[in-house]
Amino acid sequence: MTGVEIDLVVTDSLKALELYEKIFETERIEVSNLPRGENEAVFTLYGVQFHMLDENPQFHLIAPKPDDPKTSWVNVTVPDIKETYNKAMDLGCTEIQPVTELADYGVSNAIFMDPFGYVWMLHQVYKEVSHEERLQLWEEKREN
Repeated sequence: MTGVEIDLVVTDSLKALELYEKIFETERIEVSNLPRGENEAVFTLYGVQFHMLDENPQFHLIAPKPDDPKTSWVNVTVPDIKETYNKAMDLGCTEIQPVTELADYGVSNAIFMDPFGYVWMLHQVYKEVSHEERLQLWEEKREN
């Protein structure tokens, strides 16, 4: 068997799973119900598999902290960015960048941090803009 999954260490994987289920369309694969520090949750988000584990220093599983996030993030393309972003804000996530339309690039994006210290970037694509077109736009804007 082969494959790729994104692994996250959080303070409480069951609470994190509940949050993500309220923000995104997810599908549970495996979820344990053990004492905190021993739980894990495997789920898919738009076809990508995630595996969350409770923080457990005994096993060197240390979760990021909201005041010390790590420099990686999950980028999710969603059908309705405003709806998804508003759900995140209503559920206690912290705004990093509000919904921002980049009309020339055919997208809107936004960034937030969840209460578990993970950063999420949202995208909504309105029109396809090729890599070459994006590079040309970037160079034109840089020159001005």
